[in-house]
Amino acid sequence: MTDPTTEPTTEPTTAPTTPPTATSTETFSSRSPATGEVLGEHPVHGPAEVQAAVVRARGAARHWAAAGWTGRRAALLAWKRSIARRMDEFAEIVVAETGKPVHDARAEVLLALVHLDWAARNARRVLGRRRVASGMLSVHQRSLLAYRPLGVVGVIGPWNYPVHTPMGSIGYALAAGNAVVFKPSELTPGVGLLLASSFGDAVPEHTDLLQAVTGPGATGAALAGAGGVGGAGVAKAAKVDKVAFTGSPGTARKVAAQCAKTLTPLLAECGGKDAVLVGADADLDAAAEAIVWGAMSNAGQTCAGVERVYVVESAHAALCERIVQKARELAPDEAYGPLTLPGQLGVVERHMKEALAAGARAPLGGPESLRPPYVHPVVLVDVPEDSPAMREETFGPVVVVNAVRDLDEAVERTNASAYSLGAAVFTGSRRAGLAVAERLETGTVSVDSVLGFAAVPALPFGGAGESGYGRIHGAEGLRAFAAPRSITVKRFSPYADLTSFGTPREKAERAVELGRRWHARR
Repeated sequence: MTDPTTEPTTEPTTAPTTPPTATSTETFSSRSPATGEVLGEHPVHGPAEVQAAVVRARGAARHWAAAGWTGRRAALLAWKRSIARRMDEFAEIVVAETGKPVHDARAEVLLALVHLDWAARNARRVLGRRRVASGMLSVHQRSLLAYRPLGVVGVIGPWNYPVHTPMGSIGYALAAGNAVVFKPSELTPGVGLLLASSFGDAVPEHTDLLQAVTGPGATGAALAGAGGVGGAGVAKAAKVDKVAFTGSPGTARKVAAQCAKTLTPLLAECGGKDAVLVGADADLDAAAEAIVWGAMSNAGQTCAGVERVYVVESAHAALCERIVQKARELAPDEAYGPLTLPGQLGVVERHMKEALAAGARAPLGGPESLRPPYVHPVVLVDVPEDSPAMREETFGPVVVVNAVRDLDEAVERTNASAYSLGAAVFTGSRRAGLAVAERLETGTVSVDSVLGFAAVPALPFGGAGESGYGRIHGAEGLRAFAAPRSITVKRFSPYADLTSFGTPREKAERAVELGRRWHARR
């Protein structure tokens, strides 16, 4: 996924532009990707401002933790209702900063609401204290498992889904009892500022619990490495307790290096090269419809979007015909917007030209499809597996449809990718599709749909390899922003206390021998 922490400054302003005590006089402009017009000016927050925000957040986190499960749930649901009432306001800024159509922006806000609602309502069930079995050796102990908040979470968000994607970290981190300092992409700072200010508007008693800092990659680096190395007092207070990052693998490595300086844990979601596997007996009309939407929606700027299709050879021509027909009907300025990041045009052009030079064909589109700031739909076939269009994230409205011998080969090629975020399977039966899905080495799989998981907040989201590590969403997403705490409470004195020098040696040995015999028979 193209990265929010190293990209040119671009964004609109219809939201407050004064985050945490901005003492820096340096600013950057946000611009519309569709027209190039300046949308606003925002401060560039440096290390001092970032650390000040973290210190304030740490104070707010103590009050937030004291609010308890009931208080936090009520506050988060109040924020959710406020965002729902202000959906058009959010959508307006998303449209201005990203260029996506308004209906896409509204749908994105809805997805964020779904996840915020789930996190608020399920945090206590997932993270609340519960009893666990003590086992024979510790039958005299009552054993409890609970989760405590980490403290302050730094969230570095992307520009392609500037509300939905960061909410997968922000909402879950808040529900787990943490404060959040949010660094939105420099392409979409207005959305980040509105997210932060809307929380303060909805829940004014929890000031500084969610703050936004703006700026280029250096601001994100300051957040990831906030507090410096070691130290105590103010330095410790200014250090975030975890960083949640969404962006490219290259920038993820830079963020990880910053986090390593303070041993700060990192959750990284770094995009994908998602494949759709299509069997010979699949419903080709349904598969084509899903593939075109998954590849072209949001101008292909979706980390879990469709970039590769592997279809059994006997159905290849028929599926390609359907995909081309449906993709040809799309008007870029209506079905999807421009490429939000101008530099991404060069990536799309390189992938397309290198594929064609290597022998691929384009039944739809080609170099003429690049009409800045838009890219018209492109369908490529017979692309060599070692081509950048098959190995690297294209992040544009381009889809490759290659023929394979059978679904076994499709699974093998899908799993050969360095990315392992998501995939989809279309076959004649759901049972067969599920069997194929279980062989894929991806974090998510949809059967007979694409991105089916996106609107299911109980399901975790994430991948491995170049797709990053860690999970957001669902119970795993809540636990990602909490630390397990194990507690034992002594109920009575055991027959032989093995943690006391006062226990007679013979008695202790007898107890150990009884335990050995018991395990030897099981």
